[in-house]
Order: sequence, then structure tokens, then C-alpha cells
Amino acid sequence: MELHEAFGQALRRQRKAKGLSQEAFTRVSSRTYLSELERGLKNPTLDKIEELATTMGIHPLTLLVECYSLKDDVEPRDIFTIIIREQADLEDN
Repeated sequence: MELHEAFGQALRRQRKAKGLSQEAFTRVSSRTYLSELERGLKNPTLDKIEELATTMGIHPLTLLVECYSLKDDVEPRDIFTIIIREQADLEDN
């Protein structure tokens, strides 16, 4: 799965899990743009990812972890294990 498609699916899943309609995002995005994101037609900026996550009441990394989980077909906990190891390596250097 392509990254932009995985992001779109993650965004849609998180939005629906929170019980939000696309209209709930009108302060940060047009409904058309949100639809394009969810269909994998657009790529958001980091600022936009943060705005979308804030609207859903989640951390931006929650959205990105789900995105990469879908893209790479791995469990989110496996991604967290990698992140923890990489952060520990940074602290050791």
C-alpha cells in the first residue's frame, strides 16, 4: 500500500472511531480536502497532520503510527518497539 493511501485510511479510521463527520474539521480543512486526504489523493503537511490530530483529540503520532502500521502491514506495538529502540540509541550517543 502506498503511504498516501495508508494515511488516508488511518485518518478515516481515526475520524470514524471518534464519531466525527468530515464537517467537524471545517476549522482546519475544507470537506473537499479532507475527502481527498482520506482517498489518498493528497499528501498533508506536518502542520496539517497536527491540526487534524488535534481536532480528533489524539496525538499526531497516533495517526502516523496507524498509517505506517497499515502501509507496512505490522502491528502498532512493533512500530513503538522500533521507536523506543531508536530513541534509546540516540540517548546513548
